[in-house]
Amino acid sequence: MSIPQSRPPVRRALRRLPLNAAAALTVVVCLFPVYWMVTTAFKPSTDIQSYDPRLVPSRWTFEHFRVAVGADGFALFWRNSLLVTLSAVLLALLVALGAAYAVARMRWRGRRQFMLAVFIAQMAPWESLIIPIYIISRDTGMLDRLPTLTLIYFMITLPFTVVVLRGFIAGIPPELEEAAQVDGCTRAGAFRKVAFPLLAPGLMATSLFGFITAWNEFTYANFLIIKQQDSRTLPVWLSSFQSTFGTDWGATMAASTLFALPALIIFLALQRHVTAGLASGGVKG
Repeated sequence: MSIPQSRPPVRRALRRLPLNAAAALTVVVCLFPVYWMVTTAFKPSTDIQSYDPRLVPSRWTFEHFRVAVGADGFALFWRNSLLVTLSAVLLALLVALGAAYAVARMRWRGRRQFMLAVFIAQMAPWESLIIPIYIISRDTGMLDRLPTLTLIYFMITLPFTVVVLRGFIAGIPPELEEAAQVDGCTRAGAFRKVAFPLLAPGLMATSLFGFITAWNEFTYANFLIIKQQDSRTLPVWLSSFQSTFGTDWGATMAASTLFALPALIIFLALQRHVTAGLASGGVKG
């Protein structure tokens, strides 16, 4: 009986060549704007204003970063963004964890309708709610306040958090919690000691999504923070480099690079858990 021979390495490489080329092209298309932003932040003003674009700066300079960091309100707006983003993410995790557990582990009337409402809320374009949210905030005296942005970002990130955590909890065998209850744990204690540690990938995936969503949000921060300029966040602060005389592109790109660093660092730190969390939350339950 003859043993089937494996395909030659050259033939396998040729068959994968179109896929590899498509993947490389996708990476280039996606990363080139980021590359242009970062290199522009380090270019001298003569390179930025030149008619002949330069892929590599003629010389590297940190002058634009000094302008960005020295701009009015940099530290204050950085603190505002961190405060609003972290508060919204933590609040969404706390509420979504209870809702996801109730949907995944308990049987109650209206459970399917509840998840349908969550899916509809996740698909809804939040930009269409700007006018009603503005009117409500104005009539209740909540304009120009950071708690208002926190609540809005909480509402934006909550549906996705519920969906992912629900799928992840459903993927954990309930027998593990039942065994802990047999040993004397309460239902809450069994979840805290047995199931909760297994939710780390799902929690990290949803935390990253919520952080990036709230950190990058511009529209609501621009419309709801009008008079109290000290309550602005970093996305709105980036527009301060525009004036009637034009745009300081070097400082804008330097500020954008600094603005993107926290999300990039968090993603690199959590990427292993994020992949597992999104996969488990998307296909189980």
